[in-house]
Amino acid sequence: MAGGIAAAGAPRWISWWFRGAAVFGLVALLPQYLLPQPTGAELVAYGFIGTAAAFQLVFWVIAGDPVRYRPLMLPAVAEKLAFGVPALLLFANGKVPAPVLLFGAIDLLLGLGFFLAWRAIPIHRA
Repeated sequence: MAGGIAAAGAPRWISWWFRGAAVFGLVALLPQYLLPQPTGAELVAYGFIGTAAAFQLVFWVIAGDPVRYRPLMLPAVAEKLAFGVPALLLFANGKVPAPVLLFGAIDLLLGLGFFLAWRAIPIHRA
């Protein structure tokens, strides 16, 4: 593990970044199951929470072997963009409060880290 390289050949920060994202995501998402959801949109709200929570488990798996799961990193970027971009646009149009913008910005930052992680791992061809 010399030079900040993990045993699997990926820079060590990548595992930490994905694990941190997974923990943060679960802490941010799971308590939302206890909150009242918009009337008539409960399925959408609970479906979003559940789908996003499931993706946090994907981040955990990627962290375990970033070289092996490099192909999943771009879908991970897409998952972060799927919330971050609409949060930014809706805030700019006055349709969501500042806390939504904050969480959207965090997702965009995490997505940038995922993209940089993808770029930092060389392509291994069999």
